[in-house]
Amino acid sequence: MSANPKPHDLLWGMTTDQLPADVPAWAQQALAAGHPVVVRRALCEPGRVAVGIRGTRRDQRFAATMPIHSIQRALSPEQLRPRAAADFPALRALETVAPILAATGLPWGPTGSVGFQLATGIAVLHQASDLDLILRTPDFFDRQHARALLAALADAPCRIDLQLETPNGAVALREWAGEARRVLLKCAEGARLVDNPWLVLERAA
Repeated sequence: MSANPKPHDLLWGMTTDQLPADVPAWAQQALAAGHPVVVRRALCEPGRVAVGIRGTRRDQRFAATMPIHSIQRALSPEQLRPRAAADFPALRALETVAPILAATGLPWGPTGSVGFQLATGIAVLHQASDLDLILRTPDFFDRQHARALLAALADAPCRIDLQLETPNGAVALREWAGEARRVLLKCAEGARLVDNPWLVLERAA
């Protein structure tokens, strides 16, 4: 399968024999059970994609790389939407904010525990789970609009962590809506402070 995976995409097809020798038992069990891995932001050699394996507990996270040719199925956050029987605050929050994000006209979707549970049906959510979201912003998203969006999301039933996905990496909506001149941009090369996350040639001083 040909693919161009993006951060937060869920991928199926990684096998236990592709794991390093020091992998924890729970990660082996997750892959053996057919669980997907999630694309993470990191550099790796050509023909491979950086991924993370998650277990059922919050502290069960393992970083690895996956051969691109092994990908059998890919699911992006924007392909996931709220479903009926939203038993957790995070799922109720997703239903609440869906029309707000749809009104931006930009691609968006849930990531983290909510995205994983919606994609797989595996119960990883609990009553205190946050709602992690991405909003794909290929063009400049000014700070005034960021503040308005942050305010519109403030009444959700749980804490929301929304990342603006720029062509150069991701920046937290909460941070871009703040007053600091420089914000933290997360990219494959690492994290750096920038004035404008949408400027390709921006570099930290």
